[in-house]
Amino acid sequence: MRLIQALTLSAALALPVVAPAMAEPTVPTITVTGTATVAASPDLATLMIGVTTQGENAAAALTANSAAVEAVIARLTASGIEARDMQTSNLSINPNWTSFDGSSPPTIAGYVATNLLTVRVRNLDGLGMVLDAAVADGANTLNGLSFGLAAPEPALNEARKAAVADARAKAELLAGAAGLTLGRVVMISETGSWTDPAPMFRDSAAGAPVAGGEVGMTANVTVQYEMAE
Repeated sequence: MRLIQALTLSAALALPVVAPAMAEPTVPTITVTGTATVAASPDLATLMIGVTTQGENAAAALTANSAAVEAVIARLTASGIEARDMQTSNLSINPNWTSFDGSSPPTIAGYVATNLLTVRVRNLDGLGMVLDAAVADGANTLNGLSFGLAAPEPALNEARKAAVADARAKAELLAGAAGLTLGRVVMISETGSWTDPAPMFRDSAAGAPVAGGEVGMTANVTVQYEMAE
């Protein structure tokens, strides 16, 4: 029994002494956000036009509306708009309620049919003529007009590069003010991008004047750097 206890004690004494792990020194970092906008001339316009008609009943309102919309689509096609660039975005038929003073229930005085088309115009020089033609053939509703880029990625990539450069310039300025220098990049992430229109009057070749201006592609990036003395 004493021999077993002696062997156990010897084994315990023979175990190496492990020193506590030393914590790695914390490297100071700096996190900055860079923003940049690249302006480009738009080459695409998106407009929402439509036809609103009335009829004694729902069928009459829809029939009149369908005929007018077909005429608008035919004129848009003749103006160079392809079928892929026209899409029905809303079709509705609603009763036209008469006003009432509370003494009697409201009544229906006919029906209203509305058909809205989302149209992409790729030739901006002809945008004014497209609007004029659509209105001449029965379109009586314009719910919006916006400009953009058919291929926004190249301009957006340039904005991303410029945003990274902006972030580094900010980081170098702050680090220099603190008497430090920048080290390696620890983290980088894109925190958002968007289209920033900058309208400027643009006279169309013919038809209604429109303002095309410029489209700004804006990128935001967040970058974290290590700091060194």
